[in-house]
Amino acid sequence: MPSSPLPGVDRRLFLTSLLGAAAGVAGLSGCANSSAAAESKGASTAPLADRVPAGTSLKISSYSGTQQLQFKFAKLGELPFKVSSWENISAGPDVINAFRSGSLDLANNAGIPPIQAHFQGFDAKIVAINVTRRPNYLFATKPGSDIRSVADFKGRKLAFSQGQAQGVVLLRALQKAGLAYDEVELVPLTSNQFFTALQSGQVDVAPLAISQAPAYLQQYAAKGARSIDTDVVDLLNLLWAPVSVLNDSAKAAAIAAYIPYWAKGLVWTYENPDTWNEEFYVKTQNLTLPQAQAITRLANKPLFQPSWAEAIRWEQETADLLAEGGFVKKFDVSSLFDHRFEGIAAKSVAAEYRR
Repeated sequence: MPSSPLPGVDRRLFLTSLLGAAAGVAGLSGCANSSAAAESKGASTAPLADRVPAGTSLKISSYSGTQQLQFKFAKLGELPFKVSSWENISAGPDVINAFRSGSLDLANNAGIPPIQAHFQGFDAKIVAINVTRRPNYLFATKPGSDIRSVADFKGRKLAFSQGQAQGVVLLRALQKAGLAYDEVELVPLTSNQFFTALQSGQVDVAPLAISQAPAYLQQYAAKGARSIDTDVVDLLNLLWAPVSVLNDSAKAAAIAAYIPYWAKGLVWTYENPDTWNEEFYVKTQNLTLPQAQAITRLANKPLFQPSWAEAIRWEQETADLLAEGGFVKKFDVSSLFDHRFEGIAAKSVAAEYRR
């Protein structure tokens, strides 16, 4: 993948076309946005069924088997529907592509993929929200770097994924530091390419998830790589689904039934870090116990709000930030939320996780 825009090609148009192609989209025009708006008008507002009809199934994302493991150790019991497949998919562009192909019904992502999907003309809606108050990402430098702060990002090559949480974290960090987009070089990559880009020096800085950073720094800190910590957060950890799935009353009922399992699984993980360190990070991710402990010490306390008002404001700010940079077109994000599911997660957890 090119590390910088082609000569004579506008960087923002380059980023849009590149990432749109990666998601399997032929064109990202205003027509696509009109199409998405039209589809949204056809989104179901019918009340959710109280019970999941027999024979209902869902295809759900579960990165590295996270969901199954959480449900197993939390002892949440059997889901009231069949999971026809647990898909090991997590990156926003991959999720959008899977939604389009019909190989995925429900996914767990941050706030930016639904915005990107809308811009690409694909209609999907948010059905559950977990608010994260502490940073989930930190900025890592390439080996031998002299970068010490976000202010030092000026004039540097920064790994940028337009359709993923890492992308908006970077844009918010630049905004807070008072750096304009044209004062840095945004290198279009997806998050699974960040490690290689840092190691090879293709980029100077990349935002890494706190679960990735310990392994990278252990390997390259001695060679001059370091982390740049900020207080920039990506507020939303959410579940979302295609409108075509949500318009299926049986599948919508299954999603409503799944949300409490998801919320309780996150609470159990937060309350049982020792077990999670051993069973997930050590046994499935091949991390050392000290690396796992470093990750869970930074973990966010799950918070499920009865009202989505704050989440909607945050999502609008994110969409506006992307629009200001020319990465998407400005739009009202309220169309991204299916309020039939609002409050389900909050009602399923103890009061200390409900705010």
